[in-house]
Order: sequence, then C-alpha cells, then structure tokens
Amino acid sequence: MTDRRTVRLPFTWRIASRVERPEAVLLALVLAGVAAAGWYGTGFWLAVAVATQLVLGGLGAVWIIGPVTAGLGFARYATLAAAGVALTVFGRQAVGVIGIAMLPIAALLLWAVVWLELRTSKQGSGGLGLELAMIGIVFAAAAGFARLAGADGWPAGIGLTLAVTAVPAVRSAERRSRFGVEAVGQALLHLLAVAQVAAVVALLAIPPIVGAALLALTFHAWGGAAESLDEGASARSVALEFGALAVLGVVVALLLSGA
Repeated sequence: MTDRRTVRLPFTWRIASRVERPEAVLLALVLAGVAAAGWYGTGFWLAVAVATQLVLGGLGAVWIIGPVTAGLGFARYATLAAAGVALTVFGRQAVGVIGIAMLPIAALLLWAVVWLELRTSKQGSGGLGLELAMIGIVFAAAAGFARLAGADGWPAGIGLTLAVTAVPAVRSAERRSRFGVEAVGQALLHLLAVAQVAAVVALLAIPPIVGAALLALTFHAWGGAAESLDEGASARSVALEFGALAVLGVVVALLLSGA
C-alpha cells in the first residue's frame, strides 16, 4: 500500500508540473461550474450566475495575467468574464440537447481564453487564436441573448449582446495597437456596425443561431477591414473584399431563414 502511494504521487506530481499556470485550470473549472448553474437555474439564478462570472472572471484574470504591461491594453482583463457570460447564456439553449456534457467543453474553452491572453502577454500579439475567441464570444452572446429575449424583446437582446460585445470590440482595437480614447472610438464604430446588422436580423425575424452567425461574421469583417487599412491596403480593395463577404453572409442568412 505504501509503495503504491510513493509510486503514484510522484507520477501525479510530474503530470501536474507540466501544466502551465495550474491556477488557470482551476479558475476555468470554477467558472464552468457557475455557467452550468446558470443553465439549469431560473431567471434569478441566471442573473446571479452572470454576476458571478463578471466578478470571478475579472478578478481571476487580474490574478493570473498579472500587472498591466505597456502596449497590451486593459481589455485583456475582461475577456475571460465576457467569455463566461457568453457561455452561460448560450448554454441554456443547448443544455436540453447534450446536458451536462457541455461542462468539460465550457471549462476547456474558458481555459483556452486564459491561455491565449497569457501567450499574448509573453509574445505581445494575440494572433489568430485570440481573434477566433473574440468571434466566438460575440456568436455565443448573440445567440444566447436572442433566445432569452424572444421575438418581442429583441431591443433588450440587442442591448445585452452589445454590452458583452463591447469587450471583444475594445480588445480587437488593442490588437491593432490602438489604445485609450482611440481604442474606445474604434470600438464604438465596431459596435455600431454590429448593432445595425442586429437590428436587421431582428426585423427580418431571422432565427437566433443564424442571426448570431451573421453578427459574428460582421464583427470579423469589420475588424479585418480595419486591420487591412492599418496595414496600408487601399480603401477600394478593402471595401470590395469585406463588402463581398458581408453580402455573402446576408444572402446565406436569408436563404437559411426561409428554408
């Protein structure tokens, strides 16, 4: 008995020692548990779960990521909280299909957000992974709040979606080396583009999942266009490329909504 323990413990310790920042894993598991409570709870407990995500996600990100580093911005401390809120509201519509099996998936996704921000702190740039995480947050928040608000409450659904999307919008601006007032200004323009498409989606009664995909596409297209302009691309080429992408998304959404 004693020999088995002396063999197992060092082996377990070696496995744990290979995990970078194990406190990030613990935080992701806790936030995933809070999200699961929001999936199954009533409206009151959903609000409690969302508030807990904001508090634990924000404080946990500060604890794990560490002090502010020049040239990286402040929105990175809020991405985990935004991801937690998005997963909480999105999971309510899928929990009836696959149930508690979503819990480890949610924990993995939340850990991935922390890991991406930690890598950004070391390398100085977010890369494609961080961009995909921001798009995922927008999609999950849009789908979740649209389903919660219903067809008659679409203004509230759009408002809540924009509140969560504000974090990825500022984070996207900071990825393009825009900080302070300039980052906030670009984020507001980003949100305006998303809000316009969200209003069209609601007025056309496009299904929540399809509409959320269209909002995520809009978020990606606007951010990609701004990045291309910063890199010196001509306004005409940017308008043609990302305008065609947006039109394609609208056509697909309309076809799917009418199917």
